Amino acid sequence: MNVIVLGGYGAIGSQAVAYLREMAAHVLAAGRDPKRADLLIDAGHPHGLDRVLKDVDVVLNCAGTEDAALADQVTRHGAAFVDITASTDYTTAVERLKPSAPILLSVGLGPGLTNLLAAAVQRDAPAQPIDIALLLGAGERYGKASTAWAYQLLGQDFADPATGERIRNYSRPRLFHLPGYGVRRLLRADYSDQHVLHLDLSVPVRTYFGLTSRLATAALATLTRLPAAAHAAPSWHLPGDQRWLALARSADGRTHTLGGRIQAHATAAIAAIAALKAAHLPRGVRHLHHVLDLSEL
Repeated sequence: MNVIVLGGYGAIGSQAVAYLREMAAHVLAAGRDPKRADLLIDAGHPHGLDRVLKDVDVVLNCAGTEDAALADQVTRHGAAFVDITASTDYTTAVERLKPSAPILLSVGLGPGLTNLLAAAVQRDAPAQPIDIALLLGAGERYGKASTAWAYQLLGQDFADPATGERIRNYSRPRLFHLPGYGVRRLLRADYSDQHVLHLDLSVPVRTYFGLTSRLATAALATLTRLPAAAHAAPSWHLPGDQRWLALARSADGRTHTLGGRIQAHATAAIAAIAALKAAHLPRGVRHLHHVLDLSEL
């Protein structure tokens, strides 16, 4: 199988390349840096892909480029397109496409693993509202794209998928009992999983986010009220560990959870599995919970 990984030398992309090669795929790390890329490509200019897509089975986007034209261009050439995005607007734009090849979204921790956890909870407790909790390590060194994405949510609001109410990111705290962490206060955040799952599962779904450092989580709740904060993503490295935890909980308390270390490695592993899966799917746009079960992962 021939795979191109856009952003294939970044924090997540480099790990995805390594995992795919372990799975016996032929993989090229693509990007704009001639010193690190196997293949020089600017994902921001989709038509530049035309020259390299012959005989390519899958393009995995880990570059942080969010342009539905990129997915459209890849699938026009018959290659499957897989994207680790968590952005709601971009996900919605890709879902509107009528691709001539498979597109697979929601293929990281959140969304991705969180989708599988929520689907498992829904099977245990049909018709129950679901809360998703995503806790990431405050001490992990995140890639530039991931950091920029998290900070651009500051001060922004989004429509609750079930009620339409406008919710400010990193507000509306809710308590969760998280294995290994005790009771933690997490914050609403506009991850795309809640919007997709609300429609697919026909129940209200809400996503909450926090960092393993209570202080760092509280800082997000403060910064989201400051207008300039979204433009001032910090360059410093926060103290803390590299553990992560994802949990889905029904209104009556039934839960499914999974945790580990180093979010970038876990996201890359799930994305690599998704890339191999996508190559054999029929054309159309799908999310991870449409094609994979939690037990399979």
